[in-house]
Amino acid sequence: MAGFTVGDRDFLLDGRPVRLLSGALHYFRVHEEQWGHRLAMLRAMGLNCVETYVPWNLHEPEPGRLRDVGALGRFLDAVRAAGMWAIVRPGPYICAEWENGGLPHWLTGRVGRRVRTRDAEYLGHVTRWFRTLLPQVVARQIDRDGPVIMVQAENEYGSYGSDRDYPRYVADLLEACGVTVPLFTSDGPEDHMLTGGSIPGVLATVNFGSGARAAFEVLRRHQARGPLMCMELWCGWFDHWGDAHAVRGAEDAAAALAEVLEYGASVNVYMAHGGTNFGGWAGANRSGSLHDGSLEATVTSYDYDAPVDEAGLPTAKFWAFREVLARYARGPLPPVPAPPARLERRVGAALREWVPLDGVLEELGDEEWDGPVPPSFEELGVDRGLVRYRLEVPGPRQPYPLGVAGLRDRAVVYVDGVRAGVLEGEDAVLAEPVAGPAVVDLWVESLGRVNYGPRLGESKGVTGGVLHERQYVHGVRARGLRVDAFTAEGVAKVPFGPVADGEGPGRPGLYRGVVEVAGAGDAALELPGWTRGFVWVNGFCLGRFWGVGPQESLFVPGPVLREGANEVWVLELEGAGAHVRLV
Repeated sequence: MAGFTVGDRDFLLDGRPVRLLSGALHYFRVHEEQWGHRLAMLRAMGLNCVETYVPWNLHEPEPGRLRDVGALGRFLDAVRAAGMWAIVRPGPYICAEWENGGLPHWLTGRVGRRVRTRDAEYLGHVTRWFRTLLPQVVARQIDRDGPVIMVQAENEYGSYGSDRDYPRYVADLLEACGVTVPLFTSDGPEDHMLTGGSIPGVLATVNFGSGARAAFEVLRRHQARGPLMCMELWCGWFDHWGDAHAVRGAEDAAAALAEVLEYGASVNVYMAHGGTNFGGWAGANRSGSLHDGSLEATVTSYDYDAPVDEAGLPTAKFWAFREVLARYARGPLPPVPAPPARLERRVGAALREWVPLDGVLEELGDEEWDGPVPPSFEELGVDRGLVRYRLEVPGPRQPYPLGVAGLRDRAVVYVDGVRAGVLEGEDAVLAEPVAGPAVVDLWVESLGRVNYGPRLGESKGVTGGVLHERQYVHGVRARGLRVDAFTAEGVAKVPFGPVADGEGPGRPGLYRGVVEVAGAGDAALELPGWTRGFVWVNGFCLGRFWGVGPQESLFVPGPVLREGANEVWVLELEGAGAHVRLV
């Protein structure tokens, strides 16, 4: 059995120095049938190791209800089959531009600002989760003939908190659960981040996009011995809805990689292959200050301008990185694998069946909640999706402004069944005043929970209240419509009707149609004229679409499509188009 250890200057494999040339590839952002191809692409680029996070919320959607925890083990088996090592970053917090930084909504809803501290309730859930998850890792460590050579304790804790006992607890818990390979931490190359995130006796690494020499000099002030490693070399960046697409030049990124390696350090390219935020799992960030920062929601694509693009194809950055990494290879690099099969020809179809949102909610919605004030998504048990809040403005009374305090994140508002506007932001007011009596419906959508910074774990929905003038409107009925409710069995029960010919821009609701495919393979789904919502193909949720860009289509993995008829569902929340295209 091989042994991997941390020496005074190098990583050691059976006592011999080795350099880690790693790349980030998240198993949960790639269709399982395409793992092998993506790993082969990383090998061909010149990498000997792959790094992945583990999103707790994906695998435990409700307390004690587990969902495919074994996916991590299957991925690590694929890594071993590809002849690579693996670095596992199990959290419990992962950031990763992922919903809530990987923490379950039910957990942050309970513990609030006690998250990521030594709070006993929080640590109790972490302990239970790690004891469930870590057997997938422990059985695949390198000293058991597996690929796992290192495991991270927490993630960038120095960017969040200063509870010194908490990261120590996580490290001790990992070892108590059977982790015997070296542990590590990773933080930004700043004194306060390394002070807050480092754990005595545990290897510290740093994350940056350039300036390797300066970053490692800071690290050496905090850790005099041990191998140097950039655990996240940011070779690109992620996109927010409504912003420009982020791009980093291939030559610039390759120069940053070369600087790390010339310094004698190991590296993990973040991301080597980004993949896709399927299922609406993309997170969000807050701009500005702690209290008034606007929400910046992350797009469905996690292409990241990575060397291997979202569809698994090599980019100019791939070839530039391959040239740099070849200098450090012990022999010729493996050949670049053939690209995955692609859709043979463009096809499209009109979606001719439709049911309004109320009809979808009636069939697929959660049980209705009735109370004096609006419940949050967390109180309703909604992670991804939307909630309809229904209130009655009493009357008679003259028209007054109608506003929402603590709105997170976006609401389409109807007054007596007529659309009255769209609201965004923490405190939003309808453009036109509302007279009473009136029935007000607010269809509120979460655009992704914050994954980084001091507002991690904040609640979604109407978190303050609905006000008419300055008076709270009390008495609310609320019903959640979760993304996970859209299953083949559930949608089959929805009472669809025909879309009327020539009725113009379609109304919000769930649309259904069939696209005929000959020559199935990877494709992009285009939605001309549609506004905002979610898409499923053959029951597989591709994620959120939004006409504000910069993302203009959704990636469809080839294994999702089949020869012949392919059923498409589009949940449109504002204004529908007439047809979809696979290209």
